[in-house]
Amino acid sequence: MNRSFILDAVRTPIGRHRRALASVRPDDLAAAVVGAVRDRSPQLDPAGIDDVVFGNANGAGEENRDVARMAVLLAGLPESVPGTTVNRLCGSGMEAVVQAARAVETGDASLVVAGGVESMTRAPWVMAKTEEPFQRGGLALADTALGWRLVNPAMRDEWTVGLGEGAEILADEFGIGREAQDAFALRSHRLAHAAWEAGRFDDEVLKLPELDRDEGVRPQSSLEALAALRPVFRPEGTVTAGNASPLSDGAAALVIGDEAAAEAHGRPLARIVARAVVGVEPRRYGIGPVEAARKALARAGIGWSDLTAVELNEAYAAQALACLSQWPELDPAIVNRQGGAIAMGHPLGCSGARLAGTLVWQLHREGGYGLAALCIGVGQGIAMVLEAA
Repeated sequence: MNRSFILDAVRTPIGRHRRALASVRPDDLAAAVVGAVRDRSPQLDPAGIDDVVFGNANGAGEENRDVARMAVLLAGLPESVPGTTVNRLCGSGMEAVVQAARAVETGDASLVVAGGVESMTRAPWVMAKTEEPFQRGGLALADTALGWRLVNPAMRDEWTVGLGEGAEILADEFGIGREAQDAFALRSHRLAHAAWEAGRFDDEVLKLPELDRDEGVRPQSSLEALAALRPVFRPEGTVTAGNASPLSDGAAALVIGDEAAAEAHGRPLARIVARAVVGVEPRRYGIGPVEAARKALARAGIGWSDLTAVELNEAYAAQALACLSQWPELDPAIVNRQGGAIAMGHPLGCSGARLAGTLVWQLHREGGYGLAALCIGVGQGIAMVLEAA
């Protein structure tokens, strides 16, 4: 088996729902980061890219015709470069990196661009076709930005629990109160702001004409302001807009190569060591990273104490804290040291690639091993272990 390396990682700033990136199509966001990794690696021949793999969780809107292939063409890559789009919901961007690494390791490819994209702002409304011709009335539109729509009636109710209710379920199960969730959210904002101020995102972020830094970070937030927000999903619940990740827009891309590609590039950042995916009860989807991370670490042959950094997607503070409670060996101080999705945002198909890229640049600066993990709606988890090259 070949070894797979990450040669570069770049992302757009993450835009808030209906704000700075609202006018930018998802295929254009994807093309921006694909073009960026080409421009940042002039030593690599674009015609030598064996595939482009992108994650996307929607697929019903402007990205509907295989957004990876659309990005190849829009970015000006040779028409000979293929592209494919994958969907593992919130884990789609990381799934793209996994598939790229697998292709390199098996010898099916030498150089692959992998990433993810989502414009939750521009996600369309959809309407199912009628069951009979010339139907009058009884028609309904469904918003495709997030969550269930056009649900199969054979699906059990416990399989189709809403994402926010799933976070409330974990808060109850693990005894995670409102104060702990708000404190975790505030930490995310403060660390993200500090990272931006210190220039720690400079290597990974492609500034766009519409936006030059993550739009959702609120350095002025406070526990008092967060405590004033009302619960969203239950009248007496604990999950609010302030301790949940916001709807967002963004894209990310990584260059994955074998040893020959890494030598030609001259600057490998990290090696992909191991990965894992697992299934869990759909209503407890938020706990998915727990076992996925354990499996990935076991496959890497290392333990929690060997890690330099961890990137855990913050879909909800309750969900992230539930996962952390199940990893007692992990030092929480190394988790999301540059903030997380509660502050920066969670553009679904992009986030897995964003986490991997952020982790790559941390390891490039600090060395050692790192782990990135995400929960996935409908009950899955995905995790990846990287090592600084």
